[in-house]
Amino acid sequence: MEPAEQQHTLDRITEVCLLAGKIMMQNGGETYRVEDTMMRIAAAYGKPNSHSFVTPTGILFAIDGAAPVTRLIRILERSTDLHKITLVNDISRQIGRGELSPHEACELLRKVEAGKPEYRTWLQIAAAALASGCFLLMFQGTLADFLPAFAAGGCGFAAMLLFHRVVPVKLFAEFLASVVVGTLSYLFVRTDLGQELDRIIIGSVMPLVPGLLLTNAVRDLIAGHLVSGLSKGAEAFLTAFAIGTGIAFVLSVY
Repeated sequence: MEPAEQQHTLDRITEVCLLAGKIMMQNGGETYRVEDTMMRIAAAYGKPNSHSFVTPTGILFAIDGAAPVTRLIRILERSTDLHKITLVNDISRQIGRGELSPHEACELLRKVEAGKPEYRTWLQIAAAALASGCFLLMFQGTLADFLPAFAAGGCGFAAMLLFHRVVPVKLFAEFLASVVVGTLSYLFVRTDLGQELDRIIIGSVMPLVPGLLLTNAVRDLIAGHLVSGLSKGAEAFLTAFAIGTGIAFVLSVY
């Protein structure tokens, strides 16, 4: 293979690895899983000596060779879409079985990255509303408060999505969403449509709680990825702080 062709192939393999890692990191993947997937893809293409350094905001990746080049890719937005992670895992397995060339794998990964969320916005809001009502019951609330929690939780989650689109600052959106939840919960109780304010609020804010972030932070810390674990833990703490501040603001006003 000519040096120029060999370098082109190496660049394409690097692109596949970085794209796979970027998609997984943007959609809720754990750091150690991202690094493992990238190195497995490189090994499947005959490059076992690869190195990666993954953080929540960027990925560094390099493959040993005659002229090793380290490439960096930034992670600007993070959300939760486990369906895309599943698709990347499927592509990784196909690569491991030798079914995809670097060019084919790159095209498939680009389609996954450009794909719309698996669940529509209205379905996410409906699921959040139902989860809020079920959390209320789990926290020993009464059936009379199910509908208030259902409505407050759904409206709060919808408000978070809306505010996040208008102002791309996640903490600000979560703060305003918790204000909406607290205000609606208070109004339901004040108008005798609800009974226990504390349980309605607790159930309604549960869809906003960063459960996946906390889980990934602990798993990354256990796996030895201290930088990613601490940064994700800090992000989860700030989210919880924003939610608590929004609820405290409403209760102090009313």
